[in-house]
Amino acid sequence: MRLDITGRHVTVTAPLRDLITKRLGTLERVLNDAAISALVTVTKEKYRHKVEIAIHTRGDHMLSGTAEATSWHLAVPQAVLKIEQQAKKLKGKWGARRRQAAKVVRDRKVAPAADETLPTPDGPRIVRATRYAVKPMSIEDAAIRMDQANDDFLVFRDSDDDAVAILYRRKDGNLGLIQP
Repeated sequence: MRLDITGRHVTVTAPLRDLITKRLGTLERVLNDAAISALVTVTKEKYRHKVEIAIHTRGDHMLSGTAEATSWHLAVPQAVLKIEQQAKKLKGKWGARRRQAAKVVRDRKVAPAADETLPTPDGPRIVRATRYAVKPMSIEDAAIRMDQANDDFLVFRDSDDDAVAILYRRKDGNLGLIQP
């Protein structure tokens, strides 16, 4: 991180520069090298020591903190503490965005690729489901398979006349048969 320290009505001494560098080092650990540059302005007016810090991070985010105290050793940590709170909030947003993107990718992998919604102008929407294997079997075998699988419907090829048929569960609990 590039660090620029500017002094107004005060000369920036080596101990003051070390204090600022040390305090910003903790902030750099919070941001994990996402901080690009820091601009620190120190001002002294009579008994007041004022510190203004502006940090530029990736994604054009600016974090700023201002503190005023009776000494540099009190003002610098206060300003850095304000920026640390902003950095933690920003880092939480970055993590949430990363988790959200991972969730979207995970949902794409779990959802079958054949599920598509087809738009209809004024009626209910049509949801294209996965393909079903149409196996040849008798009506009795299809009824047994419906009871075992506990499905609402079964598409099969009738072994007697080689036509596609649909066996479905009715609301009254019985089975219905649709044949062409």
